[in-house]
Amino acid sequence: MARMRNKARVPKHNKTVLGSLSRPMLFTWCMLAGLILLFAPQNFTNDLQFAFARLFRWPLTIGKNISLYTRARQPTTDTKFEREPQYRNYIANLEQELREKQRILEKLTKLRSRFYALENAGLIMADIMKYTLNGTQNELTINRGRDDGLAKGQFVLGDNSIIGTITDVSPRTSNVRLFTDPASKIAVRIGNLNVDSLMQGRGNDGAKVLLLPAKYKVSAGDKVMARKTPGFLDAPMIIGTVTSCKRDDQRPIIWDITVKPVCDIEKLKSVTVIIMNPQG
Repeated sequence: MARMRNKARVPKHNKTVLGSLSRPMLFTWCMLAGLILLFAPQNFTNDLQFAFARLFRWPLTIGKNISLYTRARQPTTDTKFEREPQYRNYIANLEQELREKQRILEKLTKLRSRFYALENAGLIMADIMKYTLNGTQNELTINRGRDDGLAKGQFVLGDNSIIGTITDVSPRTSNVRLFTDPASKIAVRIGNLNVDSLMQGRGNDGAKVLLLPAKYKVSAGDKVMARKTPGFLDAPMIIGTVTSCKRDDQRPIIWDITVKPVCDIEKLKSVTVIIMNPQG
């Protein structure tokens, strides 16, 4: 029994000794290997590095690719989430702009098909930016100008009727002189009369037809048409109606005719400019 106990103790004692000796030996070997590599010729160490790289090239490449993918993926995801509201708002704005352009196109298409005078015309819709309506000046400022093809003398429509002409043009805005402005003079015809007359604004909400002989029959309610003007209007279009017609106090041989617009200019939000023979 004593021998068996001794035999059983020997392996345990030997294992402990080996375990205690392996650490300093391992340290010594590592030190020796480091010194050898440190003082070894450079050609040898280069060959050793290349051999290590070739041996472990595949796992090293996978690790590098995973690291690069993770590093590149994270900012992209963050940027995507940060910009998502911007893209969403941008799309919403484009949708609204498209609807507005479709509405304008439908309106202009109906307007052109309804009037022969506009068959070959270019039509530019413009928003009214400013009203100047008083006894001495009746004008509008609109948000279209030379860059949109506008030019001095072009007729302007409001509610499918002529309301005035373009007078001053800048690259992005224009002034519209209404036919009620005292400085406005537009050639017109009244009703079925085959007689051209000149209409001048009187500075309030109307205008007067000048020098029409009293021999012609004119009545309140007669339509007043802007005369065909080559280069600006291909056919007559309505501009107003006669509100009163009487003999002139100083010259009874001519009519004193007052004309008012057929639309409420102060309620207009937008107008349409007629561009005859548009370029392009």
